Order: sequence, then C-alpha cells, then structure tokens
Amino acid sequence: MKKRKLGQTGFWVSPLCYGTLTIGPRQKNLSLAEGEALIRYALELGINFFDSAEIYGTYPYLGRALRGRQADVVVVAKSYAVTAEEMKRSVEKARQELEMERIPLFLLHEQESAATLRGHRGALEYLVGAKEKGLVGAVGLSTHTVAGVRAGASCPEIEVIHPLYNMRGWGIRDGGPEEMAEAIALAVAMGKGVYIMKALAGGHLSREAEKALRFALDLPGISAVAVGMQSKEEIDFNYRIVGGESPISALREKVGGQPRRLFIESWCTGCGRCVKRCPFGALRLSGGKARVDFGACMACGYCSEACEILAIKIL
Repeated sequence: MKKRKLGQTGFWVSPLCYGTLTIGPRQKNLSLAEGEALIRYALELGINFFDSAEIYGTYPYLGRALRGRQADVVVVAKSYAVTAEEMKRSVEKARQELEMERIPLFLLHEQESAATLRGHRGALEYLVGAKEKGLVGAVGLSTHTVAGVRAGASCPEIEVIHPLYNMRGWGIRDGGPEEMAEAIALAVAMGKGVYIMKALAGGHLSREAEKALRFALDLPGISAVAVGMQSKEEIDFNYRIVGGESPISALREKVGGQPRRLFIESWCTGCGRCVKRCPFGALRLSGGKARVDFGACMACGYCSEACEILAIKIL
C-alpha cells in the first residue's frame, strides 16, 4: 500500500488508517489476543497508521500487537485533557499502555471551536513541550465541526487535524460536506496533515461503502481515511477499496450492508448522562428511558462511557 505524506510532520502513512475504537470495550470488546491478531494482520497488509484514544480503551491492544514494530508505525493517541497536569497524565498513560517511548501523534480530542481550543490551552502547551522533549512526534486535534477545522488551521501549534467528513455530511454539526471540504482545503493550504473520520457515517453508508470511501479519499490533500474494522474480512474489504480494487463478491456479502447500531438495554434508568455526552445530539429522554435517533447516531459509542450501569452497547 503506497504511503502518503502527512502534512509537514515527516510521517508517511497508509491511506487506510485502522480505527481501533470498534475493537475495544466501547464496541466489539474483543479480547486482547483477538485484537492483537487483527492489528498484526493489518500490519502484514502494509497498513502502518493506527488511530486510538484514551477513551477507546484500545492502547493495550496496540501495545501488544506492535511490540518490536514501533519504528514501523504511526500511532495516534488522543485525550480530553484540559490542563497541563491532566495532559501529562494522559501522555504517560499512553506511553505506558502503548509501550512506546515516543507517541508519533497526540491529538486534543473533540476540539469543536476556537473557544474550545483556547479552553484547552494548558493541555496544548504541554503537548508542545512534550514534543520538544521527544515524548511526542507531532501535535493535533480531532473535531466534528467546520469551526474546529478552521480553528486548527489557524493555530501554529496544531500540525494534524482529524475531522469528520463523508459524502452526505452526516454528523457534521455546523454545515455540510461542501463547507467541511472548504475548511479542510484551508487546513491543507496551511500545511496541516489531515486524515478523515466517519467516511461511512458510523455505518449509515455501509451499503455504499465503495463509493463513500473513494469519495473521502479523493478529497485533495488528505492523507488517509480512518475506518473501524472488527474482522479480517472487514480489513480485506476496506483494503481492496482503498487500494483501488473492487472487493470480491464473497466479501461484499459478508461485510457489506451491515451498519452498526446503538442498543440501549431494558435496565436503563433514564439518568440522562448519555444524552449530555452524545456529541451528535442523537439521544433524548422519553418515558423515563434514553432513546436514540438512529438517523443522527454515528455509532461512536462515546455515550457508553457516561453510563454507570453499562446499559449502552454498539452492536
């Protein structure tokens, strides 16, 4: 798989980035051995770009799978840390669980506006210092908004931006695909490395996976598309598409058209924590229970973190 340059970071990455959220406790909850096997399979195919975050709980999968291969890969860690002290703890946690002295990319998680980025200034300054010390390779942010991309583009310390983008614009909180594409073009022009999330809109576009992935990959200047993959068949399916091939019919039948969905257990108490946590406004309270708007849900599973009684799952 031919690598692409990631902005001005000095990293070269596979255009298919392995999104690890889906194998971890927020979603499939694979065993460490199962997750390790999938990551190693991706490595064998030439995938060298792996996206993770503290909230995903998937650092240990990568730590096991990448032993002895750390120099060959570009791993992304993310944190919601606000202060320098909080970010210091997040960086050390990532280094320990990923078993890496130096984390290639470290992002501020969900920076949705210039105001949000200013509010996380302490954490950002810590990351800049960590880069100077050799603990971090490059610094960036992830975002679901056009405003977040523009804020990152205009911030000198931000080197990488990880925005939500798909051909329908689903999940973009302040515009459509045209507005997001314009913001991404600005970021690219400013020398930022950009890799896309939610190209399949959390599974909503799974029946149009080939078209959706190619649409995202064709956006000028981007380096990669991050896709969550829970099986070897899903890895093969996406690998073929990103490599310019057409998936064989057997793969289409096995993995095509199977969107992931949020499931709320009967024992939900209606506390409302998940409603407040959802970044897409897809949850509401009705009849004393949490209810989901499947048209708005991006199947990220972030709401499950807020549920203290484990009543939310991604299936």
